[in-house]
Amino acid sequence: MMSPPAVSSPPQAPSTAEGPDRLATLRRHRRWLLPLVALALLAQMAAAMLTTAVQQTPTIDEPVYVGAAASYMEQHSLRYNPEHPPLGKLVIGAGLALTDVHLAPGFTGTQEELGRRVLYEWGNDAGRVMLMARLPMIVLTLLFGLVVLAFATDLTGRAGGLAALALYTLSPDVIAHGSLATLDVLSAGLLLTSAWLLWRARRRPLLYLPLAGAALGAALATKMSMLAAVPVLLLLALLSAWSAVRAPGDPAGESGADASGPRPGKARIAVLSVAAAAGVALVAVVVVWASYLAVDPRLRWVTPQTVPAVDGLRGLAVGWLPFPEPFRDGMRVQFGMEDRVWGGFLFGRHYQGSLWYYQPVALLVKTPLGMLALWAAGAAAMVSVRRLRAAAPYVLLAPGVLLAVAMNGSRDFGTRYAVFVPLFLAVAAAGVLALRRRWRWTPVAAAALLAFVAASSLRTFPYYLPYSNEAFGGPSKTHLRLHDSNVDWGQDLGRLADRLRERHPGEKVWLVYKGSGVPSYYGIRASDPLKVPPGQVKGLLVVSDTSIAKAGGRLARLIDGSERIGTVGHSITIFRRG
Repeated sequence: MMSPPAVSSPPQAPSTAEGPDRLATLRRHRRWLLPLVALALLAQMAAAMLTTAVQQTPTIDEPVYVGAAASYMEQHSLRYNPEHPPLGKLVIGAGLALTDVHLAPGFTGTQEELGRRVLYEWGNDAGRVMLMARLPMIVLTLLFGLVVLAFATDLTGRAGGLAALALYTLSPDVIAHGSLATLDVLSAGLLLTSAWLLWRARRRPLLYLPLAGAALGAALATKMSMLAAVPVLLLLALLSAWSAVRAPGDPAGESGADASGPRPGKARIAVLSVAAAAGVALVAVVVVWASYLAVDPRLRWVTPQTVPAVDGLRGLAVGWLPFPEPFRDGMRVQFGMEDRVWGGFLFGRHYQGSLWYYQPVALLVKTPLGMLALWAAGAAAMVSVRRLRAAAPYVLLAPGVLLAVAMNGSRDFGTRYAVFVPLFLAVAAAGVLALRRRWRWTPVAAAALLAFVAASSLRTFPYYLPYSNEAFGGPSKTHLRLHDSNVDWGQDLGRLADRLRERHPGEKVWLVYKGSGVPSYYGIRASDPLKVPPGQVKGLLVVSDTSIAKAGGRLARLIDGSERIGTVGHSITIFRRG
């Protein structure tokens, strides 16, 4: 039997079964989008940092940390670099363990001499040693990106988390200093981690408060300047514990506890909150002690004669710190440095002493313009949007206090002293997306600003250390406005060697170099132009830009009588004379 002919039917709307299937597929795709975008952002950051780490020769501070780390490994001695606690150098040492770095027996020189000899005089491969020393910092810098992502996602959702991660991974300052074997990004990232864990402790205090204490202790065990944030973090610990213990029947309560349970009294809440904050402090102290004992389990320490005496309230405070004696002596060294008069340079002016507005101005110069706009809008959203207001102290208070302390410091050497700002404010910037209910164009504006940040950051590759934004002329003009680790930290000695070999073979070179590298190790045969009569200085005059910023007397006259013919890495200028 033949079947009846098919009858065409009018188009049908999707069945109710198809709709949920499509929605489920869309949700699955969106679920994969977050990790894929996050991975792409972290991958470009990793590529930028690895390229920088390979191409840059040692900066001024790195050999000291590398020498101290090598001393920790071989001699278990805390003698070198006591002005900084040991954890950061133990991290550097984890990279050195993958090399065959060794010390000469019986060395008794200074920490600067130790670093130079470890790299250049005792048969070690300086390039390999520096790369291995930098790798652990690069890995941790990438992991702190995950903290930024998680913190911002907790506050504003996935879109806000990705926006915050983008700002973090595109920050020239974070890339520049995260690719070095130094302590600034490590301490800032650990502090941010502690703040994030304290925020999470509002819901699960038993899990997150001890972890927050450990992160705070690790930050203190890396840089002593983090001490200024301790009262803030302990206050936040108390606040988190109070929120967690408070009954949900309280109109402001957010603990998520069982509403049927008895509501604790205010006195009991206060006691538990204070105890929780004390517990966080105790864990932090234990971590600091553990970092010193990891180097020398017997804690053999004799106070060096070079440690200055600290009197008054500062001396009393140092004496009462519940930390090992080498930590307290390191604090005395730091106070001694703060009591010195250092030179600074800002917008063409070389001055003695410090300027209270130096750090804000330097951050204004060295931060992408789109990033500045998102920081400002995000910080405003944190305090104005009701659902974000509770998080504002966790995101804004610690960096505000640390920035105020840095502004009152005596060393106007660079934004590395405020590198915590781009970490915390990346999280704050995610708050911009909470404004989309008020202004529907907010996501579009935020995306445009992020694109501007990306273009500005990627354009400076691979010269992140001397970065400045477009309003101040870009990396090639930074040396006109800032100096030291903002632009010229001795990082381009290897690039200079390549330039001289490729473009100026056989020419006489006169060099004024500011840095810890040894020019002859890289094949640079140069003389000091300041040790001969000016008339004898003919050929190539090569000068670090920091030295140009401070130039006076004979060097200024030599520069004035020379023709500028090129730059290396935006940090070294090449002149021709005669």
